[in-house]
Amino acid sequence: MPAQAHTPGRVKNIGGTAQFSWPGVYFEGRFSGTGVGVVLDDSAADYDIQVDGSTVATLVTPGDTTHWVNGLPDGEHAVRVVKRNDTPGDTSAFKGFVAAPGGAVLGKPPARSRQIEFIGDSLTAGYGNVSASRECSSEELKRNTNADVSYSALTARQLNADYQLNGFSGLGLVRNYAGHSPDITYRTFYDRALLAVDEDVWQNPGTWHPQLVVINLGSNDFSPLEPGEAWTPESLADAYRTAYTEFLEMLRSRHGADTTLVAVGSFEHGEQVRQVVKARNAAGDSGVHYWFLDQGDLDFLGCDMHFSPHDDWLVADRLVPFLDDLMTGW
Repeated sequence: MPAQAHTPGRVKNIGGTAQFSWPGVYFEGRFSGTGVGVVLDDSAADYDIQVDGSTVATLVTPGDTTHWVNGLPDGEHAVRVVKRNDTPGDTSAFKGFVAAPGGAVLGKPPARSRQIEFIGDSLTAGYGNVSASRECSSEELKRNTNADVSYSALTARQLNADYQLNGFSGLGLVRNYAGHSPDITYRTFYDRALLAVDEDVWQNPGTWHPQLVVINLGSNDFSPLEPGEAWTPESLADAYRTAYTEFLEMLRSRHGADTTLVAVGSFEHGEQVRQVVKARNAAGDSGVHYWFLDQGDLDFLGCDMHFSPHDDWLVADRLVPFLDDLMTGW
C-alpha cells in the first residue's frame, strides 16, 4: 500500500502497490506544489480524480499510466482518486501519488473516526446510475456507473464517515438475478479483496472496525423465477431467511457486539428481512435493526431501471436521519 495514501477499502498490498476489486474504493492524499500525478494500472475500470473536493478528471480504462493534474495554485492541496464501477473479473492497481517538480507529496490525511461498511448488489454499487437512458449497451453501462455518487457513498459522506462499498451486481444471498450462475452467490465473494482470485481472503490491516454495517441484499434473490428453476416461492423464502440469519451471525461474530447492523428491505423482500431481524432481536441481539427502503417517488431512470442520480440522493436523504438517530454518540 502506498505509504502516503489513506484508504479504508479492501486492498491487497503487493510490493507497495494496492490491488483491489470492489467498486468505490478510494485513495486520499495531500501534496504541495502546482500539480500531482496519480499512478494507476487498470485496463478495465474508470476513475474520477478530485482535487480540493472538485472532480478534475475522469479516466476511462486508463491502463498503466501516471495521470497528471497541473496548473494548480502553488500551495497545499488534497487529492482523491476513486474507482467508479464494478469490474469483478479484473484486478485494479494503485501505485501512489507523485508531486510535480518543485512540490512534494505530504503525509496522508487522517482516517475519519466513523466507519461504515455497505454490503449489497447493483444498487449499492451504483449500477448505471448516471445514465441518461434506461436502455444501455454493456459499454454504456460501464461508462455510466459511478459508485462515488451511489446512495451508499452519499450517505457516508453526509455522515462524515470512511466507508467500504462492497457491492456486487447481480448476486443474492441464495439466488442470483434470473437464477444465473447457481453455483455461486454473494457469499462466495464477500471475504475477498480480489474478486477474480479463487479462495482469496482480505486481510484486515487492523484499522477497519466499522461501527455500522448496512446490508441491502435480496432484490436479486426475489427476481422473477425462471422456467426450470427448482425454487418455489416458499422454498426460496425459507432459504433466504436461513442464509440471512447466518450472514448476520457471521457479521456479529466478526465485528463484535458494539457494531450496529442495519438490514434493508424493500417491497420484493422486505417482509423476509423484517422477520429475520425480529428473530435476531428475540434471540437477544438488540444491535440489529430493520430499515424499509421506501421506493416512493423514485424514478428508476438508470440503466435497466436502476437508481438515477435523483434516486440515489433521495434514498441517502431518507437513510441518513435513520442512521443518525441510531448512532447517537458515535
